[in-house]
Amino acid sequence: MVILLKLVLVAGAFCFMEFMAWFTHKYVMHGFLWVLHKDHHAQTGKRFEWNDLFALMFAIPSFILIYTGLPEAGYGFYVGIGIALYGLAYFLFHDALVHQRVRIWGNTDGVNYLRAVIAAHEDHHRGKKNFGFLLLFPWKYFKPENQKSYYNRIYGKPRHSE
Repeated sequence: MVILLKLVLVAGAFCFMEFMAWFTHKYVMHGFLWVLHKDHHAQTGKRFEWNDLFALMFAIPSFILIYTGLPEAGYGFYVGIGIALYGLAYFLFHDALVHQRVRIWGNTDGVNYLRAVIAAHEDHHRGKKNFGFLLLFPWKYFKPENQKSYYNRIYGKPRHSE
């Protein structure tokens, strides 16, 4: 039962971070801290962006919870692990998959979820109001007709209708 509680804490913190990322993205990054986020939308190709400071801001609570949860691995430790895992997933999807700041992904044609994530985020950069990322984005992006930006980026043209 204790292991189940620890898994629930990790999974709960991970899911809560998607909400926090959505909320922060919509109301903070596109609000009063736009000054730090706007270079991300400019796509300058710089290795580091002011926007990267948000990753540090999200990492601080994770680090504190993990550190203070040691050595006995208290509940805060597992919440910190959930936050850290969300940060890792966000990096792998946002920076590596969508923006390809780190090239580690191969061909994603066969994975509808990955195409949907890419298309939703690219629409966000074109001014649409998609603020979620891993879980909180419109389901319409799972339909092939809403994944045109994915195919344009990968193949330089829209996918042919089936």
